[in-house]
Amino acid sequence: MECGIQDFYKDKVVFLTGATGFLGKVIIAKLLRATDVKRIYAMARPKRNLDIQARFQAWQEDPLFEVLLKSKPLALQRVSTIAGDCIEHDLGISIKDRQLLASEVQIFIHGAATVRFNEPLSVALSINTRATKLMLQLAKEMKHLEAFLHISTAFSNCVIQNIKEKFYPDHLDYSSEQILQISNLALAEDVILREAGTLPLCIFRPSIIIAAHKEPQIGWIDNLYGPMAILFGVAKGVLRIATIDVKTDVSLVPVDYCANLALACAWQTTKDERKEKEAPTIYQLAPSEGNKITNGEFINHALDGRMRFPLTKMIWYPFLHCITTMWLYPLAAFFYHTLPAYFFDLALWLQGRKPRLVKIYQKVHRTLMILGPFSCRSWEFETNNTDRLRNQLSAEDRKLYYFDMASLDWTEYFQSALGGMRVFLGKEPLTPESVAKGLKLIKRLKLFHHILQYGLCSVAAIALWFLLKLVV
Repeated sequence: MECGIQDFYKDKVVFLTGATGFLGKVIIAKLLRATDVKRIYAMARPKRNLDIQARFQAWQEDPLFEVLLKSKPLALQRVSTIAGDCIEHDLGISIKDRQLLASEVQIFIHGAATVRFNEPLSVALSINTRATKLMLQLAKEMKHLEAFLHISTAFSNCVIQNIKEKFYPDHLDYSSEQILQISNLALAEDVILREAGTLPLCIFRPSIIIAAHKEPQIGWIDNLYGPMAILFGVAKGVLRIATIDVKTDVSLVPVDYCANLALACAWQTTKDERKEKEAPTIYQLAPSEGNKITNGEFINHALDGRMRFPLTKMIWYPFLHCITTMWLYPLAAFFYHTLPAYFFDLALWLQGRKPRLVKIYQKVHRTLMILGPFSCRSWEFETNNTDRLRNQLSAEDRKLYYFDMASLDWTEYFQSALGGMRVFLGKEPLTPESVAKGLKLIKRLKLFHHILQYGLCSVAAIALWFLLKLVV
């Protein structure tokens, strides 16, 4: 009888980079919850004056692991830390740890990357490209390696409108090796294509990863990146105008779907036989053809939740206007954001508090200008390999390791995500008392909002009347 995913990971040793990232933590939680994995070596680096042990010790209090630790109190003891840093020339891994990994690891999941659009180019290329080459060299030292999974992104070839599950080396004027020798500039996937050799390797390309649908907790989210930052900004009354084309599709995938597919990809790779010159298999995850969602629908879901999950700390009534004219955005943002921010900060200063909103908007505007081209276009993502993989799973595995985007109910999902956003980002419980407090505030802000609208329209009408009178 063929071994399913759950049985496959029994007594396995897994090495995971990017372990403290959004997807990395969900992969670890899934392995600990749904498999009898023997050991997870999690690579991380010190951060914000916290050493590695302190970072992982904090997981004991992380809501992500709350449900897991109630059923398996000792689960995190199966996670061991490996000190490392992708920006270092030797990955920052000690000789002792390198030997340990080489002698024990069977499944290698490389998920470490920087996703900041404003990251210095030299830093981004060192982390995302050069480190990938070094990870492949490390993998070739592993005596018991069964699968190497490289987690990329569906937007790694965003210059193409219709992105298939294949490599695109023709889009590089030089090979990754030539560019690395010249200026450290390369693409991680090209490194994979040229350096993989006979490694049992595959690539997983998720599109835009958002809050969890079901696991580890409904609506779980721990960061303010991408679409979830927009949802939270709107809910707080901070974000009121953005460069978004409401008619274009937005490629969103829940983080738990991504974790499940990642584990399934590694499992499938152990069964595939790939020749040295044969390109590794690529698996993409994006909304299915019959179940896409537009930016307009995404925003509507966000606004629908403002009365269902109102925050108790808002600065204005939640609404969002969208424009697609990039040159017009700075002007519009001045009146929607910057000018009100000066008044808000003035009020804070008069109360003896530190002004902060103007600086926040400066960061928001820079980010929105960078993301503008991505929120005003649509992409098509082929998912044939992913669909084929899902069809090969047993009924039990399809239920336990779900990643079927065709069956995702977006309305149900956003109800969960908005509730999770309130709890995990807003740090506000979904208790009747807290929700009632939020409703009281949002109703008051809605009244002020309509009064302001009426006042502005009245001023505009009076000004127009005087202009017409002067002309006539």
